[in-house]
Amino acid sequence: MQLFFQIIVAIFVFGLIILIHEAGHFFAAKRMGIRVNEFAIGMGPVLFKKQKGDTQYAVRLLPIGGFVSMEGEDEESYDENAFCNKKVWQKIVVVAAGAIMNILLGFLLLLILVNMSTSIASTQISRFNDGATSSQVLQLDDKIIKINGSRIFIDNDIIFALLRDQDGLVDMEVERDGERIQLENVPFQTEEYSDGTKGIVIDFKVYPIEKTVGSVLKQALLWPISIIRQVLVSFVDLVTGNFQLNQLSGPVGVGTAIGQSATMGLRTFLLMVAFITVNIGVFNLLPLPALDGGRLVFLIIEGIRGKPVNPKYEGIIHAAGLFLLLGVVVFVTFHDIQRLFTGLF
Repeated sequence: MQLFFQIIVAIFVFGLIILIHEAGHFFAAKRMGIRVNEFAIGMGPVLFKKQKGDTQYAVRLLPIGGFVSMEGEDEESYDENAFCNKKVWQKIVVVAAGAIMNILLGFLLLLILVNMSTSIASTQISRFNDGATSSQVLQLDDKIIKINGSRIFIDNDIIFALLRDQDGLVDMEVERDGERIQLENVPFQTEEYSDGTKGIVIDFKVYPIEKTVGSVLKQALLWPISIIRQVLVSFVDLVTGNFQLNQLSGPVGVGTAIGQSATMGLRTFLLMVAFITVNIGVFNLLPLPALDGGRLVFLIIEGIRGKPVNPKYEGIIHAAGLFLLLGVVVFVTFHDIQRLFTGLF
């Protein structure tokens, strides 16, 4: 019964995130005067449809998101309200709107989470755990400014920066007694995870910050920015080989995490959903073929050249990109299922 509940929750969350993404494209297209032929909730065969103006609104069988079909989106059209006949900046707004909606959803969820918290974590060390090795170099009341060259703004930045380090020796910059001090090779204990990778044991705590309107808004704004940085840094790590492809999670792994988080309390669940929706938003803006970011690249080229790239060649590039992305999804899904069965048996 619990597994069934987790599956239902995962499907609902994925559907909601994708639906909000497509709604961003839809409302932006309508605002720019672009003819939308269909706005669908779900995928697959049509269960219900209604025509209103130029747009058909449909509910489809599979509850896994939705899609927006715009006139002239993938082919030439003589309709003046077609996507292909709009100005470049208008098309850029429409293409980027889906990812922006995902990121805005993440901001709202994180704002709720900050308000639910009794306090906000700072970046200033309040105490060390028993046997903390970092206390050999760090001191109480040190305010962490940088870790391994990465700027620290909130506590989430500290966690991510330390977890990226694998050898247990960290270069840090702290503010101590009003002065900035460079600290090299701050020692931390490490532990090995189930996937064979190693990570640092964070052995200190930080002071809380009093909740005010200003501190809540600041934390809620910096938190999604911190997640965005994580996505971009992780992508660079993947490209440069610092991060292995089999460490990624696909739909099965993410869905499992969503389902499990739903049984761990509202705060954990909202945090997971916020993290995923921001991830999806940022990932879609990466300049890769078949993604919104790839389409934005072609629109920028169009703006520079004064005319669009031949749709035939653009279509081939996006098709090749989609093929590669599907290959990656199949690969990580295989490892997700492997990890899932390993955990069950």
